[in-house]
Amino acid sequence: MPGTALAQLRRGPERRMGNITATQRGGGASGRRRKRNREALPGTRRGCAGRGPNSHGQHCTAPPLGGTARHGTARHGEMVPELQKSTVRIQQPERVMGVIRAIKEQGCSKLQVISDFDMTLSRFGCNGRRCPTSHNILDNSHVISEDGKKKLKDLLHHYYPIEIDPNRTLEEKRPLMVEWWTRAHELLSQQKIQKGDIAQIVRESDVMLRDGFNELFDQLHKYSVPMFIFSAGVGDVLEEIIRQANVFYPNVNVVSNYMDFDDSGVLKCFKSPLIHTYNKNNSVLQGTAYFQQLSTRTSIILLGDSMGDLTMADGVPSVENILKIGFLNDKVEEQRGRYLDAYDIVLESDETLDVVNGILRYILMET
Repeated sequence: MPGTALAQLRRGPERRMGNITATQRGGGASGRRRKRNREALPGTRRGCAGRGPNSHGQHCTAPPLGGTARHGTARHGEMVPELQKSTVRIQQPERVMGVIRAIKEQGCSKLQVISDFDMTLSRFGCNGRRCPTSHNILDNSHVISEDGKKKLKDLLHHYYPIEIDPNRTLEEKRPLMVEWWTRAHELLSQQKIQKGDIAQIVRESDVMLRDGFNELFDQLHKYSVPMFIFSAGVGDVLEEIIRQANVFYPNVNVVSNYMDFDDSGVLKCFKSPLIHTYNKNNSVLQGTAYFQQLSTRTSIILLGDSMGDLTMADGVPSVENILKIGFLNDKVEEQRGRYLDAYDIVLESDETLDVVNGILRYILMET
């Protein structure tokens, strides 16, 4: 496919864009109230929260954590009160607080944030209903034929079990994920999607950013902290989401799967390189020079919701401090151990950015 990694690096505009408020996009109480009586997304399956290009699933609520949650001490709570939330689990609280203090000591001029988008910055569910990913937004829209929707769902049923199969290695999964994304993108390219329809498709969707997204984007913009969104979703769609939420600031950069339109504005294919769940690393960033330009930004806060997100910072030439925060959205009991081993802080069934914002407030607060 035409296009390069360099072509996929998108920077936010020099001013706020869009005309949809935070409340309209689900960032406020009234936005959430409007979601309560909506129908479940077409094609949802209980217990299926795939990371694939056309994955759906029913929101699974974790059991109460009670006294089993591994919180920081009261002293840690004084530094970052949000770490006392019942959704927070930390395997090594002393080490984690040491990393947070080190990032603060380095200062905001050394900091950058690297984040996944779908189910990390966007919500996993709302009131027991799954919220759509950037691929789902297209799959469920009026521009996709019924035959196209059926074929996309068939791909999900075939490849999703492979994606989550604990008995398969990453080496086995990667070529099959390439196959899945490629076939899904080919199906979407056959639908004659118009570039001019993307904004309306997003407006008509049930997508919701996590509660607290305004504070996150605003804080990073205020202190000129770069935010790098590394997504296996659809870049054109996710950009429109943050644009309509009025938070697409110039410090926001996106690398994702972008559509390639012909001269009449009709989707003809997706640009390369293809980004899937298990190749979100430096291999698809070659030629962007993004991290090289930020070589002095040696403190990193990484936000993700899958094992594949853990490699998103691999392209950073020099890392002094890195804090990995993982959103554990589904199959909580089954995956808790793996997430606690991989992420510094695990947020279980937490649809907010409270903890991330609390940590940033502490780091960015003047001493």
